[in-house]
Amino acid sequence: MAEATGPDTRTETDSLGTLQIPSDVYWGIHTARALENFDISKRPISVYPELVVALAMVKQAAARANREIGVLDETRADLIDRAAQRVIDGEHHDQFVVGVIQGGAGTSTNMNANEVITNIALELAGREKGDYAYLSPIDHTNRSQSTNDVYPTAIKVGISLIHVSLLHELDMLRRAFLAKSREFHDVLKVGRTQLQDAVPMTLGQEFHGFATTLGEDYARLGENSSLLYEINLGATAIGTGVTASYGYAQAVREHLAEISGLPLSTATDLVEATSDTGAFMSFSSSLKRNAMKLSKICNDLRLLSSGPQAGFGEINLPPRQAGSSIMPGKVNPVIPEVVNQVAFAVAGADMTVTMAAEAGQLQLNAFEPVIAHSILQSITWMRQAMHTLRVNCIDGITANRDRLGTMVGSSVGVVTALTPFIGYAAAAALAKTALLTNRNVADLVVEAGLMDRAEVDKQLSPARLSGIEAITAAIPTIPAEDLPAGP
Repeated sequence: MAEATGPDTRTETDSLGTLQIPSDVYWGIHTARALENFDISKRPISVYPELVVALAMVKQAAARANREIGVLDETRADLIDRAAQRVIDGEHHDQFVVGVIQGGAGTSTNMNANEVITNIALELAGREKGDYAYLSPIDHTNRSQSTNDVYPTAIKVGISLIHVSLLHELDMLRRAFLAKSREFHDVLKVGRTQLQDAVPMTLGQEFHGFATTLGEDYARLGENSSLLYEINLGATAIGTGVTASYGYAQAVREHLAEISGLPLSTATDLVEATSDTGAFMSFSSSLKRNAMKLSKICNDLRLLSSGPQAGFGEINLPPRQAGSSIMPGKVNPVIPEVVNQVAFAVAGADMTVTMAAEAGQLQLNAFEPVIAHSILQSITWMRQAMHTLRVNCIDGITANRDRLGTMVGSSVGVVTALTPFIGYAAAAALAKTALLTNRNVADLVVEAGLMDRAEVDKQLSPARLSGIEAITAAIPTIPAEDLPAGP
């Protein structure tokens, strides 16, 4: 109940007593108590607009379902429907003020949504905020629902909504690496294993590998997101459906699927679905996988661009800002570094999700607020990290072609390409000689009479060295003991 007490406040009552609520806000007494109790994160749930929209979608679907099965009159159902649409359209998000971290298994979030949507509806009806005798946050807006089916469903829908933008940024980043792979398709370089010189490849192949691994993550994220489409609306408190009339679960699922555009299905075992958070763990793990692989790519970019004089110096990252307050001219790889840090945070968030999922007891997991916050933050940060990596780094990378060519020309690793023709032992001996004398491998092979110059040049061409053009035949090998003695 509520009553006006003056121009600045209204009085609202719950089972614990009464509180003065600012007259201009759309939230009510349950939200007010949460603001007192959970002043922790300094981040309201409105920082995740997709979650707010998802909550409104659930309330809208519930109102339509309740009207359809005859447990809510058309006038009130229509008011709730219209009010929820206002929130879906982006209005009043600033009224979703409870902290993202809260006790009560999400009850404060659910009641925040109930109160805001109810008071918007009351205004639409030409009534005062807090006139709950006419339209109640609990008896009408929350009809046939409990936090225990509303909140996890809203989380799943919210994640699914924001997930679309994550996949878009991931695909754009993949395409950026593909563009660089085409730009660098003819740039030979020395490949490395265990940070030691290995065999030649092209810089284009290296960047194509980055694109491919991101494409695999795109597929895995898509697969795991489908687990979020199973919902437990209609389960109410523990999965038995108490307070929900026959036909509600099917009706509310159909309406929510239409509203959200998602292929939602109702869980076959609502008791299990109300207590289980496995879908969140699976999705979080795929986020962590993507974050770790992206972090590895950023490690490679930092290595490849290290220097510019005393490092690898193979590629140039776009200079984004001055890198030192003491060393003039220093420029740091700040974009890959920030992506690394986001990846570390995502890994930590995944551990939080894991611990929270394990901590659930009996018919409910009380820790879904931190699960929701962890996953939504990871998606948000990853999406923004991918964007800045693409726009502020990948698109502007250039290759140090002269340096790469010099490194390939003096690398003993090219002798590996000749082993099918001269044998491993001979190749190893020549590699040792090349290292000791700092001479060109190709010259040593020709001088040893193992291959003529034309054949050496053919086999050491960029196409052959990078594996783009396959070796089709080999010539007889010469035993190492028949080679000229080295120095």
